[in-house]
Amino acid sequence: MRYRTLGGTGIEVSAYCLGTMMFQDGCNSDHGDCVRIIHTALDEGINFVDTADMYGQGESEEIVGKALRGRRDDVVLATKVHFQMGEGRNRSGNSRRWILKAVEDSLRRLNTDWIDLYQVHRPDDSTDIEETLSVLSDLVHQGKIRAFGCSTFPAEEIVEAHHVSERRGLGRFRTEQPPYSILARGIEASVLPVCQRYEMGVLVWSPLAFGFLTGKYRKNQPIDLSTGRPTIRPERFDPTIAENAAKLDVVEQLVELAETIGCTLPQLAIAFTVAHPAITSAIIGPRTMPQLEDLLKGAALTLDDATLDRIDEIVPPGTNLYNPNAPLPPRSLTDTARRRRPLTDRAAA
Repeated sequence: MRYRTLGGTGIEVSAYCLGTMMFQDGCNSDHGDCVRIIHTALDEGINFVDTADMYGQGESEEIVGKALRGRRDDVVLATKVHFQMGEGRNRSGNSRRWILKAVEDSLRRLNTDWIDLYQVHRPDDSTDIEETLSVLSDLVHQGKIRAFGCSTFPAEEIVEAHHVSERRGLGRFRTEQPPYSILARGIEASVLPVCQRYEMGVLVWSPLAFGFLTGKYRKNQPIDLSTGRPTIRPERFDPTIAENAAKLDVVEQLVELAETIGCTLPQLAIAFTVAHPAITSAIIGPRTMPQLEDLLKGAALTLDDATLDRIDEIVPPGTNLYNPNAPLPPRSLTDTARRRRPLTDRAAA
């Protein structure tokens, strides 16, 4: 396993990061099995583990906490804050009030005294970014977190956050965690160049494109919408939808390419992401031990220029065949009041 420096933190992390979103009720709820998967990943050289408080409403963090007993010092541990936790108001978002509560809850569930990388899971336009950066800086000074980053932030909000950090003398986002895969290359246009400019570490999620690059879903083959990932977002898998049909066409070309170079489609997909110079680590999120073992077999896979050129022909750079963040479009698009002046103020004269 190769190791890369995480942004400007000086922390060395493996090129594969073990994501634990699948370790929860409804995915893999066998805590013992999940612990064994984590231990196997660590034994194979992965030293980077990513989770979030909202995965299973804390269940994933609890499983990770169990797995890291006796091994905590050897692991770079990342978790996230933002989404609703439990019922009631003020139990989500990026405010000082909520982050101070959420970090203590995460530390308790993870059974640790510190978090190596604490990430803001999504932007929050109801909270001034200065407030968020201020409380995260305080947590670094208190020793509860070592560094902090953002996740799925658009390029302009990353730039704004860095500007505020510099102007106010606050700590800055050291990492970004965006969606990235062969089927969703949109971040190549602006997010990745911005991260390179600010020397941010980048750990990418969904390199298998929500399961489309596993090889499980193929053209002209029946897709069961009642089990697995299709039960979460069936519209992403329905082959009668034009967008999904286009993805299935691309999958067939990628399967052929993978067979040509002697690897599996998932191995090709992961190797593509870690070949980009802006990417520090790709998050792999196995649900089962066989899935982990297959991905680990591809860790040494090197994609030559001819292979990457062929991928560029199939899916041009900067192209999204689907919107990987579709469940959470920005309010600038969903709130009509942000796109329309008051009726009395719409005319030019």
